[in-house]
Amino acid sequence: MDTQTRTPNTASSRLEIEPGYQSGFANEFATEALPGALPEGRNSPQRAAYGLYAEQLSGTAFTAPRGHNRRSWLYRIHPAAVHKPFTPLPSERLVANFAEVPATPPNQLRWDALPMPAEPTDFIDGWVTMAGNGAAESMNGCAIHLYAANRSMQDRFFYTADGELLIVPQEGRLHIATELGKLDVEPFEIAVIPRGVRFAVSLPDGTARGYICENFGALLRLPDLGPIGSNGLANPRDFLTPHAAYEDREGDFELVAKMNGNLWRADIGHSPLDVVAWHGNYAPYKYDLRRFNTIGSISFDHPDPSIFLVLQSQSDTPGVDSIDFVIFPPRWLAAEDTFRPPWFHRNVASEFMGLVHGVYDAKAEGFVPGGASLHNCMSGHGPDAETFEKASHGDTSTPKKVADTMAFMFETRTLIKPTRFALETAQLQAHYYECWQGLKKHFNPEQR
Repeated sequence: MDTQTRTPNTASSRLEIEPGYQSGFANEFATEALPGALPEGRNSPQRAAYGLYAEQLSGTAFTAPRGHNRRSWLYRIHPAAVHKPFTPLPSERLVANFAEVPATPPNQLRWDALPMPAEPTDFIDGWVTMAGNGAAESMNGCAIHLYAANRSMQDRFFYTADGELLIVPQEGRLHIATELGKLDVEPFEIAVIPRGVRFAVSLPDGTARGYICENFGALLRLPDLGPIGSNGLANPRDFLTPHAAYEDREGDFELVAKMNGNLWRADIGHSPLDVVAWHGNYAPYKYDLRRFNTIGSISFDHPDPSIFLVLQSQSDTPGVDSIDFVIFPPRWLAAEDTFRPPWFHRNVASEFMGLVHGVYDAKAEGFVPGGASLHNCMSGHGPDAETFEKASHGDTSTPKKVADTMAFMFETRTLIKPTRFALETAQLQAHYYECWQGLKKHFNPEQR
């Protein structure tokens, strides 16, 4: 049995592949926790080694083009079908059909961080849906959740049939034990759990808080680089997928499923994390955001934020994504005679931002780690008054480093609709609009 663990990462980037992981994005992996558990030359032998069951897990249609097809073969102690019937598990904090949420205001919206729960709350019970679009049942759009938890999942396992989960920790490490292996994820890293993969989360630090984008549509992929060339942005070799690791435990366990935004529970007499070996390209993975190779201007002007794209979910319209996951990491600013922070703009896309660490360079105050903001389609936004004044008069003859920060954005092609919880919670900043009210009139027709 694979029992490898690792030492928590420091603020600096690691220079080697962590033990317990395989390197590469959506590679064809093959891994076994017991020698000979993987069959040779076939997927479904008449009798699998060690008395295991062969089971295929498909994340795309069988007939999807080879370059887009994702599936893995699992060799497990019990088939996934072995559990008691599901019964409803009431939850009023989750949304999966965004046609049903309240009218979306065109206001700029910003929230403080969720408080840690007062009662024992595990990773799944700690979710609340803040916003989203489309619907899980049509496999189109996304849901954006926040999580805050103070208890590890105990003999409890979870999967979602609604979409793949892009998890962005902000505070506290997550130990994610999945069917296909173990992920240790800390702030400044992300994890992606494919649709349908069962997992449990424990909290090495006792508490945890962060963000989740649940992608209902096409699987996340690395963007094409175009004129950038063959290297840059997020490099495929820095994405890490776990080796096989299994639990052979029997007893009284709970399996929680999410389908169309509703939670269901079933009794299960064994740990579902019992995959002894697997091969394929449909698997969980993690990525260290500090390894992102930032691209920027070295002459003048501020390029579009698409240069910060880590992962994308493509739509049926070429060049227009359903979801873009964009980060704003530490970087050097070198453009001369240029307003260096993000400029004022209105955008056909809609932007949900979060802050993992530090200060975002376009907002001097109010945008806090663990907080969030939403600037919807054509809602004007940009630097606050203090940032504008400072950047308008700063020295641009020498480079400047934006340091000690990590912000990110879930950007979508359709309106991001805040939920009733998001519009009514005490964390909503009622006076966010005031950060722009101090912008002064500088117009003088007599002076250029």
